[in-house]
Amino acid sequence: MNIQELINDTATTIVDVRTEIEFEEGNVQGSINIPLHNIIEKVEELKAMQPLVLCCLSGNRSGQATAFLQAQGCDNVYNGGGWEMVDAQKR
Repeated sequence: MNIQELINDTATTIVDVRTEIEFEEGNVQGSINIPLHNIIEKVEELKAMQPLVLCCLSGNRSGQATAFLQAQGCDNVYNGGGWEMVDAQKR
């Protein structure tokens, strides 16, 4: 399954790791906001929400969060890049 198929799969949770203020300024419809600095305390919750596509502004923070979650045993987590790219792929 490619990233666009994952984004459009109803089983996928889209997680925006930007700050709450950034998220409020624009986000992918149906996404949830868990700022990068809160990912550590949400690992078990996120494991239960897989598959995950993470996004942020540029893909940097979501890449960090993706690597961290994969290291914690999340096998079905992907870096979607910038939230606007994810939003553009959503049907």
